[in-house]
Amino acid sequence: MYTKEQLSKYPYFAEVFNSGDASNVVDSLTGLVSRKYMIGFIQHLVEHKVPFTLALMDLDNFKFVNDTYGHKMGDGVLAGVSSDLERYLEDYGIAGRFGGDEFLIVNFRDHRYDEIKAFFIGLYSNYNVLRKNIELGDCEPFITGTIGSAVFPEDAQDYATLFSLIDKALYRGKTKGRNCYIIYVEAKHKDITIQNLASRGIYTIFHDLSCGFDSHAALAGKMKAMLTILRDDMRISDLYYVGHDKQFRSVSAGEALGEVSDLDKLIEEDIYTTNEIRQIAAKSPSMFELCRAREFETVLMIRIGIQDKTFGYLICAEPHNLRIWQDDEYAIMFFVARMLAVYMQASGEKI
Repeated sequence: MYTKEQLSKYPYFAEVFNSGDASNVVDSLTGLVSRKYMIGFIQHLVEHKVPFTLALMDLDNFKFVNDTYGHKMGDGVLAGVSSDLERYLEDYGIAGRFGGDEFLIVNFRDHRYDEIKAFFIGLYSNYNVLRKNIELGDCEPFITGTIGSAVFPEDAQDYATLFSLIDKALYRGKTKGRNCYIIYVEAKHKDITIQNLASRGIYTIFHDLSCGFDSHAALAGKMKAMLTILRDDMRISDLYYVGHDKQFRSVSAGEALGEVSDLDKLIEEDIYTTNEIRQIAAKSPSMFELCRAREFETVLMIRIGIQDKTFGYLICAEPHNLRIWQDDEYAIMFFVARMLAVYMQASGEKI
């Protein structure tokens, strides 16, 4: 929790404390600077032309934490992340609670792209702030977050523009699958709008997948056409499948990467996902060993089947990426798997 002594070294907070109106400077739950005073602090820095990097951090799937473990545990997550964030910033920055599960970060030390990148890499790694389990009594939820950032005065010369840039960068991170950071770069992000980012809805994606599927006669061509669309919409590097021969294959290359003969013991329903690979080991040792060898950290598996008949499995797996899959991504992959199942049942073609 920030103390009066810690904050008073900044002229803005010293003035606030001297005014006597400082009862709510620190958020009671998180111990970080409260929204009102954090925004006031940032506006003060802009007015006095103090260079800094501003970031907006949003915890991924926080509603799921509240719904699964209860609001008391949710509060524990917020408090835990806040404590870690304050400690990680040390004495070269300040963090505040923007609202709910969103946090504002002011970094005075790192202004260049490479410096900011190193700052975020550290924040996401070595169990510093994100991509870690937070121990809360009987549960240990795995916490990730998405971050958007920009630099004052390099990227924007006023508060409103600066905030719009970090908001846009944050939204860009969410469309890339969350659990990532986006550093605003004018050449890459200037012409992107939130409306553009949000323009592709589920209907459009399903329509494009159907057209790609129908544009090829053979199963291999259908899968490659859909992979092209999935790469753009789900930000995956490749798509994998396991068919009748139990070989784990890449859609893009078609090559077998290893045998996973016990995968059916792992997937008891239509969809299985985990961001803790060790959980796979007990039921599917062969899949666990393949994930370790390929350095997959998060997997999403979907059964290709109709009722009790199974033709194979589709797998999304990314190396070095503790990604949390979203509900719309489940829907997209289920749709792809069902199209494949219907085709394979009718044609007799196997993967």
